[in-house]
Amino acid sequence: MANAKLYDFSGNFKGTVELPAAFFDQPVNTGVLYDSVKQYLANQRRGTAKTKQRGEVSYSTKKPWRQKGTGRARAGMRSSPIWRHGGVVFGPQPRDYHYTIPRKIKRLALASALSDKGRGEVVFVVEGIAVDTPKTKPFVSFLRAAGLGGKRVLFVTDSWNDAVFRSMRNIPGVEMTLGRNLNAYGILRAEVLLFTKEGLSSLEGVFAQ
Repeated sequence: MANAKLYDFSGNFKGTVELPAAFFDQPVNTGVLYDSVKQYLANQRRGTAKTKQRGEVSYSTKKPWRQKGTGRARAGMRSSPIWRHGGVVFGPQPRDYHYTIPRKIKRLALASALSDKGRGEVVFVVEGIAVDTPKTKPFVSFLRAAGLGGKRVLFVTDSWNDAVFRSMRNIPGVEMTLGRNLNAYGILRAEVLLFTKEGLSSLEGVFAQ
């Protein structure tokens, strides 16, 4: 059974929290992790790469010189792909890289990623975060006290708090997300998972969808 260290917002160690076995004590399936990460990265691509074909290059369609008698090779138009600044043959065109994978595969990949972090003992829980105005210093102090300073931290909560987000966004390597938005790529990319108690509880709703 995987456990997570529990801290208060002052960085004081409060004990351990038992992590749900349904999410943190599952076999790590590298195949579905690969599929999930590949799909996530593909869906982030904008697909806006574009080159001009010979019909799109801004040149006159006039023949550069007469067909015969000049001693030069035959040429029909200046936009020919074999000419400098001519059109591009088989160049990239705008396209959609988006594709989907089955929901069961996503859930399995998410459980595999969480279980991998749980076994690596890099899952932490924090309680008592009370922020009314954006202030970065308290969060920096907490991360240092908990031994998480300088690490790539994924902070997971159950509901969006703009003051918390604005407080954490200036800390290098720290990202904030909601439990319902967790994905295998974000989990694997992070060195440390930092949950609020509510964020940890929200995982049940994620897997119930």
